[in-house]
Amino acid sequence: MFELKTLSPEAVPRALAKAERYRLLNEPGEAESICLDALATDSDNQEAVVTLLLALTDQFIGNPRRVADACTTVARLRDDYDRAYYMGIVYERRAKALLAHETPRGGSRAYEWIRDAMGYYERAEAIRPLNNDDALLRWNACARLIMQDRHLEPSRDEPSEPLLSE
Repeated sequence: MFELKTLSPEAVPRALAKAERYRLLNEPGEAESICLDALATDSDNQEAVVTLLLALTDQFIGNPRRVADACTTVARLRDDYDRAYYMGIVYERRAKALLAHETPRGGSRAYEWIRDAMGYYERAEAIRPLNNDDALLRWNACARLIMQDRHLEPSRDEPSEPLLSE
């Protein structure tokens, strides 16, 4: 097919800034492509991994199969805190994608995803760097979402979408 062109190592920071702009423009596919190019040049670039992960989660509403891709990407993070925090992001955004579809059982499935996200945020909070309360902020946002959305409640003995394992 095609042989992809390779970024120079010096171009990676600029490319990642462009990827972030594409995410802000709601063009996660473009951001994903740029991150893949950056990672082809610098396979351990943690900024590229995080931006790729977020671009994948931006695609959950239109393509729930991206959840597995996002979880695989989380595993590329070196830091235990980052892995816990960003896995929480994956679960939280999957829950919000379920809520966006407003299926009859979506609320109970979303509830389970949000509760699991909160568990990841609690793990991250326990090992967070000094003065980093990001996991606490995300946990509170999830708690508020559950308290404010009447559709979010635990399932009542009905089978639910299997959640991903760590």
